[in-house]
Order: sequence, then structure tokens, then C-alpha cells
Amino acid sequence: MLSRFLPPCGSDLMHPTRRAVLIAGASIALAPPASATPAMLAAAIRGVVGVGNLQKGRVTFEMPPLVENGNAVPLTVNVESPMTEADHVTAIYVFNEKNPQPHVISVVLGARAGKARLSTRIKLADAQRVVGIAALSDGSFWMGEADVIVTIAACVEDVN
Repeated sequence: MLSRFLPPCGSDLMHPTRRAVLIAGASIALAPPASATPAMLAAAIRGVVGVGNLQKGRVTFEMPPLVENGNAVPLTVNVESPMTEADHVTAIYVFNEKNPQPHVISVVLGARAGKARLSTRIKLADAQRVVGIAALSDGSFWMGEADVIVTIAACVEDVN
């Protein structure tokens, strides 16, 4: 149906008609938002951890348990580690449960970082669980979780 508004084959596709642009914009705006699933979260975490064993502990969150607006939720992730050359955090990953893209951020660290700490702001759609994973220099993975209640959701559009 949309093909009747697009330029014919062989024409200059770099200059679409006004009608084609408006129809494309309307179809994007009217598309249903992507819905996240627990399987998407599990797949994103497995993409980082692989077949490694994920242990609970050592990772803690500092974030409000109740936020009014999900557009900029403050988040700090702390990982217990001596941060020595022999024993340090190599990376911190943050995931969330209900956003269309569950992998929020990855930060690479080294022993010279001093502290295994990450502070940022994230968008959250709806009340959900936020998961932090720390990769350590010995090859182990540790995780912590925080539950957040969001009264005004963010991330309702599909971001590709």
C-alpha cells in the first residue's frame, strides 16, 4: 500500500516525495511500542556473562526506591573490591527489566581506578528491577538488584 507513494524504481531515492516522508513518519509514530520481556533481560545478561557462573553479592545500588519521573533516574553502582592489580573489577554492566533495550550501560575498569563505582542517570519505563553485574579479574561475575517504582514512565517509544 505504501509503495504507491514511493518514487518508482530507478528514480533518485535520495529525494523522496513529501508524501512518502509524511507517511513514513506517521507509520513510525503509530507503531506500537516495543515490549520488553524477562527473556530479553536474561538474554542480555547471558550475552555478557556467557556460560560463566553468576553469583549474588558484592554489587550494591544507591537509587531511590520510588521516582516520580522515569526520564532521569539517578543510579550509583558500587562493587566491593580491593582494586589491586591481583584482584579488581574489570567491568560493570547495568541492565533493566522492562525497557525495550535492557542493556543500559557498560563501563570498563582497571586496577588503577581506585574504586569500583559508577554513577549516572537512566531512563526507566514503569516499575521494574534494575540489575548490576560486575566482572572481576579472576573471571568471576557478581550481581546485585534493586527494585524501583516509577509513577510516570519513560522509554515508551521504540529506539533502534
